[in-house]
Amino acid sequence: MNAFWIILTGSLVASCCSLLGCYLILRRMAMVGDAISHAVLPGIVIAFLLTGSRDSVPMLIGAGLLGVLTTFLIEFFHRYARVQSDAAIGVTFTWLFAIGIILISVFAGQVDLDQDCVLYGEIAYVPLDLWITEGGLSMGPRTVWTLGIVTILILSFIIIGYKELFLTAFDPGYAAAIGVSTSLWYYLLMTAVSLTTVASFESVGAILVVALLVAPPATAYLLTDNFKTMLILSVMLGVVAAITGYYLAVWIDGSIAGAIATVTGIEFMLAFLFSPSRGILISKKLIQPVQH
Repeated sequence: MNAFWIILTGSLVASCCSLLGCYLILRRMAMVGDAISHAVLPGIVIAFLLTGSRDSVPMLIGAGLLGVLTTFLIEFFHRYARVQSDAAIGVTFTWLFAIGIILISVFAGQVDLDQDCVLYGEIAYVPLDLWITEGGLSMGPRTVWTLGIVTILILSFIIIGYKELFLTAFDPGYAAAIGVSTSLWYYLLMTAVSLTTVASFESVGAILVVALLVAPPATAYLLTDNFKTMLILSVMLGVVAAITGYYLAVWIDGSIAGAIATVTGIEFMLAFLFSPSRGILISKKLIQPVQH
């Protein structure tokens, strides 16, 4: 049963991250997830200082607020300081992450937090944190319920705002010309990314969240030119990576998150080499002159 909960958790994270990752890749902001996963550290520390509790709810609220602040700062630096998006991302997350480290070092005697534990969860521990009702009924791991709700929210967001998200990702100028608020949908998308990242990284680890935000969408991008197909393919690739990575980790007795991230890299390399339209090996064969 533990295997089922771990694979389900990985699949839910993969679904949310892969869907949002498609939009991030098209916007050339693939590393926003990495920035958020590091920048939320001061929010977690401040939440603990204010509440004196390490419960998930105040931690998620504090991390979520800092995640949203991170996206606002990235866009602010990019738009008003006129620096490139990657530079804005780098400046923002290193600055906020450093503040979090300082807060932990200054309040080390009061804050029972370790930055490595905060940033790098362990998916193998998911089945241990059960939701037990007052009647003693086990409802399964809390993380699965949290991620299930997040998955429903992300799917609803993409279905309801598909047209606007599509236009603002592919052609912001045309979207603005027909009355679509590019800023509004940018911040809505970044809020969704922040919510997904914060809800996921505590249980599965920041490295796996970033891998699932980038690798499955990038792989799907190599396999198709149709955006809807790209969304579906990226989710399928993420779920396959979660299943395959779990059994790979069991086989080698290694890190589950590391194994899943490794499988996403293998998927990308296979697509890079053998994609019918963009694979470097297949493409070279297609353009070879006919030998008489």
